[in-house]
Amino acid sequence: MPFVRISLLKTLSASAKDKISKAVHQSLMAEFNVPADDYFHVIEELEARQLYYPENYLGIAHSGNMVYIQITAGSGRSDEQKAKLYAAIADKIAAETPVLINDVIIILVENGGKENWSFGEGKIQNLTHIKTNKQTSGQ
Repeated sequence: MPFVRISLLKTLSASAKDKISKAVHQSLMAEFNVPADDYFHVIEELEARQLYYPENYLGIAHSGNMVYIQITAGSGRSDEQKAKLYAAIADKIAAETPVLINDVIIILVENGGKENWSFGEGKIQNLTHIKTNKQTSGQ
């Protein structure tokens, strides 16, 4: 049930934008066990003047072809799962697009359970593939 917002430069090709979105989703499926049809992404295209970043942060140089990926997902995953997700996303994007691995910034925002989501009809759906914090972690 992740919701993904990808902010990137307008100048990237449509193909690169599609590959970035698919890289994120494939990584979520592999590392967070997200179902294939749980695919909710927004790509926000920005002018270069709208992206702010340091040339170097924490010893990581940035070229300016930044891609910011904000993932809102249910809580309960281990630090190891998160690390694997971040690596998978960054590796796929760097391998399949002109974006350098150093320019992929990932922010994971975790929230409680299924009561924090509505996928339509103005209702809280019964998400049988998701476990709530009250049951066990692993959303």
